[in-house]
Amino acid sequence: MSQHYDVAIIGAGVSGVYSAWQLKQQFPGKRIAVFEGSGRIGGRLLSVKAPGVDNMVAELGGMRILDATRQPLIHALLDQINQFSSLPDPIEYYPFPVDTPVNFAYLREVRLRLKDYQDNPHALPYNYSTDAFGKTPGSVMIDALDKIVPGITAPNLTEEQRRVMAMNAEFQGKMLYEQGFWNVLQQVMSSEDYLYCQDAGGYNSTMSNWNAADAIPWFLTDFGDDVKYFGFKQGFQQVPVALAEEFQAIGGELMLGHKLTTFTQVNGAFELNFNTELEIIPHDTLQCTATHLVLAMPRRAIDLLEPNCPLLQQPAVKSLTGSVTPRPLFKLFTTYASPWWVEQSGIESGRSVTNMPVRQTYYWPTDEGKPALSGPAILMASYDDGVNVGFWDGYRQKRGLAWKQQMEVLPLPEFRAFTGLKQQQSGADTQWLAHQAPESMVTEVTRQIDLIHNVTAEEATQTQPLQAAFRDWGDDPYGGGWNSWNIGVQSGNVANQIVQPLPQTHFYICGEAYSHSQGWVEGALQTAQLMLAKLKPQLSA
Repeated sequence: MSQHYDVAIIGAGVSGVYSAWQLKQQFPGKRIAVFEGSGRIGGRLLSVKAPGVDNMVAELGGMRILDATRQPLIHALLDQINQFSSLPDPIEYYPFPVDTPVNFAYLREVRLRLKDYQDNPHALPYNYSTDAFGKTPGSVMIDALDKIVPGITAPNLTEEQRRVMAMNAEFQGKMLYEQGFWNVLQQVMSSEDYLYCQDAGGYNSTMSNWNAADAIPWFLTDFGDDVKYFGFKQGFQQVPVALAEEFQAIGGELMLGHKLTTFTQVNGAFELNFNTELEIIPHDTLQCTATHLVLAMPRRAIDLLEPNCPLLQQPAVKSLTGSVTPRPLFKLFTTYASPWWVEQSGIESGRSVTNMPVRQTYYWPTDEGKPALSGPAILMASYDDGVNVGFWDGYRQKRGLAWKQQMEVLPLPEFRAFTGLKQQQSGADTQWLAHQAPESMVTEVTRQIDLIHNVTAEEATQTQPLQAAFRDWGDDPYGGGWNSWNIGVQSGNVANQIVQPLPQTHFYICGEAYSHSQGWVEGALQTAQLMLAKLKPQLSA
């Protein structure tokens, strides 16, 4: 006999486990379950311990939050989590530096320090306009945004006020939401200004052609003046893990290794079929039914389900789920016997940027948020997005194979895993080991890192990594590290509708993809709260 649930939530990322915890708190008598296709909790949060580096936690997924003014939901949630009786230690965070004056900008084969943007602007290898001369890339962008929507960069405005301004704005006789971000930027800045901002900013997809009315307030919140970032002492993945453990402690059910393959609606209930051909549980197929079904997942995961799920094929649902585009993100971490960059370059923290494919290199802090000044150390050697992610395809297996073979991570028989000096794997967790980078990929990353830091042939021996791990979030079932609103979409309408795409059906969708804080856990919480506002009254009835 199949099991029946009052609520079945698919996906154990933040939006899934947060929603489950909230529902179980308010409705302790209801049977609520979270089903997760992989063998872990966290979705695109993936915190790992590297071998031989005991005092650092690498973030292969999401790594930081903004201040409480910009992201109130995650801060409020952290306060709640730290009251959990099931939590052994409080979740703590620390200031996460990004751009410090001594960090490198290696642009068009010219090596500069970030302070040179203003102190030595003649050295920058860009034929940029007089308006951009002597300004940081962030300042150039803020000036450009104010030309598109005059007054939107005023510091006293909230993100919501900026969003309303942008959604109601016209630019050159056309509604801004009907235009692409790249398209409008090219009308207010030169091509060299644009390339300077893109190259020195470290990201590709943030300035690409997504909905301009959403991109502008999003950009000002994420990269505007006085933005403060915070990282987590024991890793960001603590947050969904703590939620999942509290959910179970109060009677919720968590099913890892259950990949949803089909669902249909029959007589007002949903019939769900799961494939459980993962190594963590015996090979089997599970069927169950549920009165309410929540898909807590990004667009690509929904697209993978659609061919076998008639409800997802309905035009009203497809128009909503297709309103965003997944954006690739890639991270690669390398470990070293010592932080060679401190002595060699005088750099302790933050990031360096380049227009080479590695794009951003972060000097990783200790789990106390302090610079690593001695002993084993870590670089986030590459953090890149958009078209730059494709550069690494020649150094790895094809994307998508793991999910098709019922595995979260595919072993690398065609590519020799990099093991550096063959040091012992003690202290490394299974996720680091599962994501080990191929040797050829690490060789190329090291070459680019050495160029950024002007490492000589004599110095190159100390810059050779000991271990390396990577994660490409373009792999299925995620499809990307974040999602962006498509041109022409009125995102406010979609965000409110997609949480219950068919009003008379107990079917719901939530997650970062369809939020106004795309790419952030804040967005996952936003849509979860909108969804719960629809679902809770139905459970109370």
